[in-house]
Amino acid sequence: MRKRNNLTMGIICILISALGFALMSFFVKLSGDLPVTQKAFFRNLIAVLIAFLPIIKKHNSIVYPKGKKSWLVLFLRASTGTIGLLCNFYAVSHLHLADASVIQRLSPFVIIILSYFIFKENVSLLQMTTISLAFIGVVLVIKPSFENFMSLGALAGLGTAFFSGFAYTCVRYLGKKNISAEFIILFFSVFSCLATFPFMLVNFKEMSYYQIMILLFVGITGAIGQFGVTYAYKYSSANKISIFDYTQIIFSGTLGFIFFNEIPDFLSLLGYLIIIAMGFILTFYKR
Repeated sequence: MRKRNNLTMGIICILISALGFALMSFFVKLSGDLPVTQKAFFRNLIAVLIAFLPIIKKHNSIVYPKGKKSWLVLFLRASTGTIGLLCNFYAVSHLHLADASVIQRLSPFVIIILSYFIFKENVSLLQMTTISLAFIGVVLVIKPSFENFMSLGALAGLGTAFFSGFAYTCVRYLGKKNISAEFIILFFSVFSCLATFPFMLVNFKEMSYYQIMILLFVGITGAIGQFGVTYAYKYSSANKISIFDYTQIIFSGTLGFIFFNEIPDFLSLLGYLIIIAMGFILTFYKR
C-alpha cells in the first residue's frame, strides 16, 4: 500500500512539475522582447529566495558535497544547467511553445548517450533505435531547409535538450553520492544568478510594472517545476513516472493555442507523436 501511495505522489508531483515548467515557458514568452539573460537572472533570483526555505528548515540533515570531484560535478551541473536555461528561454521566445517543449524532450535520450560515456552503461539496439527515431521526429518539427538549414530558435531548443541532459546526468551522479537535492537546487540558482548578472547589466532593458510582474511569475512557476520534479523522483523511480513528464507538451500546446493562436501543422504533429511514442517505448523498456 505504501509503495502504491508513493507512486501516486510521484505521479502527482511530476504532473505539477510539468505544469509548472509549461507555465514558466508561457510567462517567459509573455514577458516580451527583454534580453534572455535578464529573464534568466530574475527567474533564478526568485528561485534562490524560495530555495532557501527548505535549506533553513532542514539545515541539520542537508548533505553537502565532499571531495574535489563532487564539487567539480556540481559546478558542471550548475554551468550546463545555466546554459540550458538560456537556450530554453531563447527557444521559447522564438518558437511555438509546443515546439520548444517537444524538442526539450530529447534530454532523456541525451542522458542515455552521456551515460554510455560517463557511467559506462551499455546502450541496447532498441535504445539506439528510439534515439534515432526521436531525432527524426525533431526534424519534422523544426523542418530545416537548404536556404536556412536551421533557425536559431530550433538550435537553441536542441541546445536546451543537450545541456539539460548533461545537467541531469550530473544530478544523477550527485544523487548517487547522497548529496541533498535542496542544496543542488540552491547552488544552481545562486550560480545562475551570478553568471547572468554581468550580462544582464550590460544589456539591461527597462521594464514596465507588467513585465516585472510577469517575471515574478516566471520565477515562481519555475521553482514549482524544479521542486516538483525533485520530489517526484524522491517518491518514485524515473522509469515509473518519467513518462508523465511528457504532459508538459500538452500543457504548453494548450497555452500556445489559447493565448498565442499557435496551431501546429501536420508535420509538427507527426513529429510530436514520434517523440512521445519513443519516450513511451524507452520508459517501458527500462521497466
